[in-house]
Amino acid sequence: MSKLRVAFVGAGGMADAHLKAIKDFADVELVGLADPDPAKVEARLAQAAELRPADKPVGYGDPESMIKDAVPDAVWLLLPPFAHGAAERACLEAGVPFFIEKPVGLDWGLTQELVAAVEAEGLITCAGYMNRYRASLRRAKELLDADPPALVHGGWIGGSPNPKPGDTSIGSWWVIKEKSGGQIVEQCTHTFDVLRYLCGEAVEVYARAANGFNRDLYSYTIDDASSVVLTMANGGVANLMSSCSANGGGGGVWLNVYALGTTCLFTGWDHAVRILRKGAEPEEIKEQVDIFAVEDRVFVDAVRTGDGSAIASTYPDASKTLRLTLAANESIASGQPVTV
Repeated sequence: MSKLRVAFVGAGGMADAHLKAIKDFADVELVGLADPDPAKVEARLAQAAELRPADKPVGYGDPESMIKDAVPDAVWLLLPPFAHGAAERACLEAGVPFFIEKPVGLDWGLTQELVAAVEAEGLITCAGYMNRYRASLRRAKELLDADPPALVHGGWIGGSPNPKPGDTSIGSWWVIKEKSGGQIVEQCTHTFDVLRYLCGEAVEVYARAANGFNRDLYSYTIDDASSVVLTMANGGVANLMSSCSANGGGGGVWLNVYALGTTCLFTGWDHAVRILRKGAEPEEIKEQVDIFAVEDRVFVDAVRTGDGSAIASTYPDASKTLRLTLAANESIASGQPVTV
């Protein structure tokens, strides 16, 4: 079987993660990499030459030129939240399946437009909510589908970001709310997505934020901390917290899910879980897998076969997670609950 021709849009940190993830995929050929920053393109092409020496990818300044010239069979969209639109449209126009990193955008109107186009085209898409492929979440979902959660409590607590003038890394735009959406939209989106995966959809979002604690940080406009209360369609409630102002330690990532007969305690970025059930021995599930390689393998197989049934989060599904996080920001701005 011929190799799948693949290309990347975006040459930042997520391009590094996905280049490493596909380095041993013998059934793909990297043919192109597009980014408006020539220096980043050259750096990623050099990395690709080390990781996949048999491939000869070409660098481009924009996705339209790359798709037209390199003719990829599949494209990875590894873009910051504010940079969406042109790359998705280029893929849709060419009928090229795409993998898209989270969050899938910032503009809800644009996202709805793109969802409609993806669904009308029947295009295979895959979103980078990699936690849905973890054994810990899949086991928890199996139990919680039969035992709906009443209460969820989670958080993503870290220290103060501090980019410097001239910085071109993620930090340069992450601290600007108009570009990243803030910590809720850009980082805690993973926790909101896990909530949806395990507990179903939310119907109302109410959020409050804390500001004024981080001081004198370059170009900083995001919230210092937040607390988001969600009412779930199943009648349960959730409280998801975030902070990028906790420099004393003791933070991290966690999610506690409480149902009538099941408790799931997730800890860490890798979502290791301890499952407690009445009348049963505790279960513990930890993973040491390259989760990016897992999700990339699912996407590649879906494109090769035309069967997307193993994809755990499509672009249309991922848009629902974006809607929740944008609703949290709306509620922060208005001081009122937002119906979703």
